[in-house]
Amino acid sequence: MFQLKEHGTDVRTEITAGMTTFLTMAYIVIVNPVILGAAGVPFDQVFLATIIAAVIGTLWMALLANYPIAIAPGMGLNAYFTSMVLASDGAIDYTTAFAAVFVSGLLFVALSLTSMRKILIEAIPENLKHAITAGIGLFIAFIGMRLSGLIVANEANLVGLGDLTSPPVALTLAGLTITLIFMSLNIHGGIFFGMIATGIIAFFTGQLTFAEGFMKLPSLPEGIIVWNPIEAFLLVAEFGLYGVVFSFLLVTLFDTTGTMIGVAKQAGLMKDNKMPRVRQALLADSVAASAGAMVGTSPTSAYVESSAGVAAGGRTGLTTLTVALLFIAAAFFGPLVGSLSGVAAITAPALIIVGSLMIGAVKHIDWDQFDEAFPAFLIVLAMPLTSSIATGIALGFISYPLMKIFKGKWKAVHPILYIFAVLFTIQILIAPH
Repeated sequence: MFQLKEHGTDVRTEITAGMTTFLTMAYIVIVNPVILGAAGVPFDQVFLATIIAAVIGTLWMALLANYPIAIAPGMGLNAYFTSMVLASDGAIDYTTAFAAVFVSGLLFVALSLTSMRKILIEAIPENLKHAITAGIGLFIAFIGMRLSGLIVANEANLVGLGDLTSPPVALTLAGLTITLIFMSLNIHGGIFFGMIATGIIAFFTGQLTFAEGFMKLPSLPEGIIVWNPIEAFLLVAEFGLYGVVFSFLLVTLFDTTGTMIGVAKQAGLMKDNKMPRVRQALLADSVAASAGAMVGTSPTSAYVESSAGVAAGGRTGLTTLTVALLFIAAAFFGPLVGSLSGVAAITAPALIIVGSLMIGAVKHIDWDQFDEAFPAFLIVLAMPLTSSIATGIALGFISYPLMKIFKGKWKAVHPILYIFAVLFTIQILIAPH
């Protein structure tokens, strides 16, 4: 089924690779409930929804695409989800926000089944794609520093340095230091092990307790949150969430496609510079995103941490089947995860470090061409300062064609980009956002 001999691997190697991949991405099970919990989503709902989305996407990738690429709710878009709900001052609840995620997932399914996916990817300039990744990195790093108290509100300058001697901040700094050591030593699962080490320190310093024990049967307290596509589309139209849907779709599309190609290249699975079974691979993410929204989690994405499993020898879907089975096992440790996620200092270092990894995309931006660099700069700057991925994308997509027109290069801009510029202008000036 997995064609192990054809790929030069064996069962033991694949299982080891799967365990490696799981350990490198297991932090999402702890971090995701923290971020979405700020939007009011119950912990048990997010915890199990995160696992359901990961299992569906990763099993699809294993059984139908036969790739060692794991799927789970992506970092950055979960923070955007929460910021969107909080910024609405009660006008948008998390049910409505999940409707937007559901719609974007359905659109992603449609794109995965047609040639529009390729057209859309090729229409967006590379510099803007890199800027989106970098901007999201700054955004989630900022959230990690704010949640932990490393930075606090400051009337004179909006933000300022927190009290470094307070126990939560001191624990955050200790956890960040430990995790950075693990990362520097190239330890697979460094972020996850850093969280565990920080949790141990938190326990002995009285900042972490296990009042509800360690294990219990998983549950979805609110059941299926959104399931009717018509109602979901109507909610998006009622609240003018077009830009939100587009942002979810765009970021997921670029992130997933880029990660899949990168991991496939690393594993030597590309043929003639093309990725075989790419449609099945993209469907793994789009179906998982739709299913995850139904039960209560933000959009999924292919995880770049899958490269750790590939480095350990993973080459087939048996690697991701192992990952999916480990996620299923994790579903029974809700109380343990709940205790860990209740201490911001345990999760904050993961947010900060993942943000630092994502900001590296700025090196690919052509800073020598001002008409390319400035729109990219706007995206990177606006995302953390406005706490909105959609606003950052909008400003970049509006300014890019304008600058090309002023430079006399309007023919070099894909027509789709002009359409996006008009739509984003309407979204910012007229529709609620």
